[in-house]
Amino acid sequence: MNRIVIAIVAFVVWSAAMFGAGWSWRDDRSEGVAAKQLAAGAEAIADQVNKTRATEQSEALQLADIGAKHEEDRAAAETVPAAVVAGLRSGNLRLRDDLATCHTARLSEAAAGAIERDAHAELRPEVVGAAIRIVTDAEDHVRACQAVIQADRDQQ
Repeated sequence: MNRIVIAIVAFVVWSAAMFGAGWSWRDDRSEGVAAKQLAAGAEAIADQVNKTRATEQSEALQLADIGAKHEEDRAAAETVPAAVVAGLRSGNLRLRDDLATCHTARLSEAAAGAIERDAHAELRPEVVGAAIRIVTDAEDHVRACQAVIQADRDQQ
């Protein structure tokens, strides 16, 4: 009877050891699968972050180029009013009659003397230069805004 009891105890111990080994292997395997899933998820997140970062950097470079061009246009616009005023004074440029007479049309005929007309004629080039400066700045600003909108639409 000792041999039978020893065989049964050995079988039970052996079965318990095999059950424990299987259970341990299953835990290790499931942890490995979970680790692989976590790694795959982390890689996917890292790829998405890198793509988003690259997109943001390209958009930032595009907007920086647009901003630099706008600043160059603004710097170049500084010389336009002075050139227009110089052209008007030298006679190379002439104002149309409707713009040239807008100041004198408001004056009554009795008050509009030769001296006042000469003063307005001297003032006209500066007024035109200032108006051209305003128009040039507005056109540059609108052009830059349109470029930003177009860049935004191209990205979508």
